[in-house]
Amino acid sequence: MLAFGSTSAVYVQSLVSGDGAAWNARSHFPAASTLKVAIAIEAVRSVPGKPSPGSHLNSLLRRMLIVSSDEAANDVLEEIGGSTRAGAVRVTQLLRQLGLADSEMFGGYLVDRAPQGRTRPIPVDSTDTPDFGRGKYTTAFDLARLLTYVHLASEGKGRLATTLRGQFTPSDARYLLWLLAHVRDPGKLDRFLPPGVRIVHKAGWISAARHDSGLIYTPRGVLVAVAMTWRPAGADASSDVFAGRVGRAALDFLIPRSPRRSSGP
Repeated sequence: MLAFGSTSAVYVQSLVSGDGAAWNARSHFPAASTLKVAIAIEAVRSVPGKPSPGSHLNSLLRRMLIVSSDEAANDVLEEIGGSTRAGAVRVTQLLRQLGLADSEMFGGYLVDRAPQGRTRPIPVDSTDTPDFGRGKYTTAFDLARLLTYVHLASEGKGRLATTLRGQFTPSDARYLLWLLAHVRDPGKLDRFLPPGVRIVHKAGWISAARHDSGLIYTPRGVLVAVAMTWRPAGADASSDVFAGRVGRAALDFLIPRSPRRSSGP
């Protein structure tokens, strides 16, 4: 397993073969912006049809995901719940509907207005949990499943599609994947990926933590990969390098294997 030097968590899986690996994947980490994907799902399922170009919601979702605006995230939470707290409750309820019991929104974001099918189960455990107090939290395992559900929903399959049948359509899922494909946050899971490989991802960071979670699309199959890091003295660019190594290792070790159909984690 790749080493980080402080507290970390990893979950990687081929969505073709179902093979994968994990480390510390059920430990709670501060979620930061990673749960903005769940906010987007709840927002999209709350309106008829996908948000149209030029609409208010489309503008908010683009800002929330592509440039990771916390202010836009709070506005979306207010749109879906009437307040950031009520919106966060709805997002947490969605996560529970999807079976993601180790993630919680816990209110809105503090806005800084200054510039700025596998052969065998993948073992997921909690070995080293950071002590970060209360707040938004999630796990590598939950983030991997959430993104896998979005990928499968683009084909009308998987838990997200069945749980929100008629409320979150394949068109909605493809819209969300398109937004994530335009995220302006390079140099993480994608850092060491070769040409011809595409990633849709959502990172998150606070002073002590940096994460990235994404779907890696290759001509030979799709991977889900999550890398989470925590360093009380302050997370830095080494977290991004670690995520890049995770993404490349997942590609090298999982994609060459013989394909078998799987529904993911």
